[in-house]
Amino acid sequence: MGKIFKERTSIDEALRLFLERISTTKKTEEISLETCTDRVLAEAVISERNVPHYRRAAMDGYAVRASDTMGASPTNPVMLQLSDQVEEGSLTWVHTGTAVPEGADAVVMVEDTIAAGNLVEVRAQVYPNRNVGQIGEDIKEKDVVFEEGHLLRPCDAAVLASLGLDRVKVFKKPVVAVIPTGDELVSRKKGMAVPPPGMVLETNGLMSALYVKKWGGIPRYLDIVPDNPDRLKMAIEANMDADMILLSGGTSVGIRDHGPEVVSALGELLVHGIGVSPGKPAALGVINNVPIVCLPGYPVAGLVALNFFVRPGIRKLAAIPEIPETILKRRLAAKVSSKIGYVSFIRVVFEGDKVRPLTGAGAGALSSVAKADGYLLVPENIEGYDEGEEVDVFLIE
Repeated sequence: MGKIFKERTSIDEALRLFLERISTTKKTEEISLETCTDRVLAEAVISERNVPHYRRAAMDGYAVRASDTMGASPTNPVMLQLSDQVEEGSLTWVHTGTAVPEGADAVVMVEDTIAAGNLVEVRAQVYPNRNVGQIGEDIKEKDVVFEEGHLLRPCDAAVLASLGLDRVKVFKKPVVAVIPTGDELVSRKKGMAVPPPGMVLETNGLMSALYVKKWGGIPRYLDIVPDNPDRLKMAIEANMDADMILLSGGTSVGIRDHGPEVVSALGELLVHGIGVSPGKPAALGVINNVPIVCLPGYPVAGLVALNFFVRPGIRKLAAIPEIPETILKRRLAAKVSSKIGYVSFIRVVFEGDKVRPLTGAGAGALSSVAKADGYLLVPENIEGYDEGEEVDVFLIE
């Protein structure tokens, strides 16, 4: 007698059960600023200097004593002497970013002057500190520049460099072991010839590994494991040093599907059977505090499970802050049907200011994802959307 799903868990409940068993890794490393983009700070950054550390000109022009420009205007210019130092009645040329000389407390923009030999006609009045960047105006010594947990961007690297830093402490990326399973799989390493009927090239593991890398983890892409519970157990136990383990395939209820049973035997099976279509056979578990995700073998179902569980799991492991997804409002160019009790993952393409669902896009048609511009999620309590209805569209990438 075949196995059956004992129950179906909602996506939200499954994700809650999964994430509450994941602890953020606290391993850290120091890396160069050149490689720090998209890494998460493991400690606060406190400035040890002022930025700028000198008074600097904010404009090209002339450094002056503001009091010498009193009343200056195009119709009532003030004549000042060009000099190497600023004293009463004199001024000095400065470029943007250069130090403002002693004696000067303002900069007159070059647009408001006319030079004639060693004399400069000032045609605008300036006030003290006008067009002058003050010491510490950008960052003051002992300022908290970034808090622990900050996700670093290229502009942040430039700020850190301005503080005189060349390295920064970040959380290590979590290692995610990707284990493809299935007697029907053929390794791409053995050549790209068309496999015999009933056999397929292993591609889900490749997809999973690349998404792990994209989302901030380090993939450990392993060789294919056959549909044998003992071999699968050995593969899992050999990778318990990883921060997360993904089993690709073998998650349903057929006689060759051993993933959930092995996870249950080695640790705790949290969920098997999730209210999402495609993706129902996905399973989630924990073995010795290592989170385990059993991804369905159908490519799109596997991709759905990757998005809903692996991505947030990696974010929690790596302490990556949540970034709001881009959601577009679009009207449907055709009706969308859905099954009550399941959140439906519907791939769509843009047609002008509308979106059209892809037809013939089953769970095994991975090319439908490559063809899609985005997807929409139909809630489990409705049967779909009518043509013309406005929906939320998430971008595929």
